Amino acid sequence: MFHWLIEFDKKAFLYLNGIHSPAWDNVMWWVSGNTSWTPLYVILLVIIIYRERPYRFIFTILFIAIAVTLSDQISNLIKIVAERPRPTWNPEIMELVHKVNDYKANKPFGFVSNHAANAFCLSTFLANQFRSYRWGFFLFTWAVVVSYSRVYLGVHYPLDVICGAVLGALTGIQCYVFKIRTAVYIERRVEIRKEKKAEKMKKHNFA
Repeated sequence: MFHWLIEFDKKAFLYLNGIHSPAWDNVMWWVSGNTSWTPLYVILLVIIIYRERPYRFIFTILFIAIAVTLSDQISNLIKIVAERPRPTWNPEIMELVHKVNDYKANKPFGFVSNHAANAFCLSTFLANQFRSYRWGFFLFTWAVVVSYSRVYLGVHYPLDVICGAVLGALTGIQCYVFKIRTAVYIERRVEIRKEKKAEKMKKHNFA
């Protein structure tokens, strides 16, 4: 049923993966690295701490961790179920794939992309958290570049990263909404306790 889509995906991959140069090989290798963006994560952490009320930033960081963990683990589960080989593991086209540093990824299955899911999950959550068009544009541009790097390196088809991006965005927005509702509920409960405590103190003073 989806044979035409799979074939189109392969052709799109070979076209995109075929656009390369030694300079871009180095750039995309760095972009795709797990530790390359550590300075960005530190900056985002500092901004969250600065913008949030005292101690509330811990609550925000907790839900970010939950969101990214969910997107990452759901991506792994889909890989196990779908069992779609990566381009570098696909006997049909593996010899046509442009690989950087002979990298083919350790795990053979690639649908969906964890990099795309996690990047779009974080971007969606923080774009809603910051409520800034500039930050939103920057974060989603970053997520697109990270996702594209996986196609460039030959370890994911375009459909892998597109579906990963959708999964990540949905996970990010759902966790953000749940975070807001949870925060409102907790703060309301705290207010109610304070009101009850104030009433008790008032009655005690008049006794």
